[in-house]
Amino acid sequence: MKDQQGSNRISSGVIAAVSAVVVAVGGGVAWFTSQSSNTPTPSNPSGRIEQPAQPSTRQPANEQTPNVYWLRPTDKNVTLVPQPIKVASIRASQPLEAAFQSLLAGPTEGTDSTTIPKGTKLLGLKAENDEVHVNLSEDFTKGGGSTSMMGRVGQIVYTATTLNPKAKVYIDVDGKPLDVLGGEGVELQQPLTRENFQKDYPL
Repeated sequence: MKDQQGSNRISSGVIAAVSAVVVAVGGGVAWFTSQSSNTPTPSNPSGRIEQPAQPSTRQPANEQTPNVYWLRPTDKNVTLVPQPIKVASIRASQPLEAAFQSLLAGPTEGTDSTTIPKGTKLLGLKAENDEVHVNLSEDFTKGGGSTSMMGRVGQIVYTATTLNPKAKVYIDVDGKPLDVLGGEGVELQQPLTRENFQKDYPL
């Protein structure tokens, strides 16, 4: 009987000790789990907030305002007048591309006009090393007299040099250099600049 009571007490003591250990370990695991789950939580939101903020802070630096050039009647003839457009660019050529798309679409209001034939398309545009190469569809050469021809060439030259007024402009039609324009045979000496346009092809 004494042996049985002693063994019962020992087993009861062992059970109690084991229970205490389990409780302690379980509590420690729960504490460790709660701490480990809480630790990364503050870092995640901050990472997610910073990432989209980076491009937006760079965006204003990439925004440029090229000019599109239209023709406006004067007492004697016509003159080139600029219309600014805002472009948020990613690629270097985007501002000029946007300017030419607006130019070829034509003016939307006011007394400004264009002599660039409707349907003229921009086939290519490349700007580098102070040079601008503009490739237009054949529609660009159709219709109009010498004044109309000089007006449309001026629109191309001034729009192409809107971001770099000293740049040299090369005009191609369907990939070939434009040497003679229109039925009246207006000869173009390429490259064209604002300076030599004002001197050689006055409006």
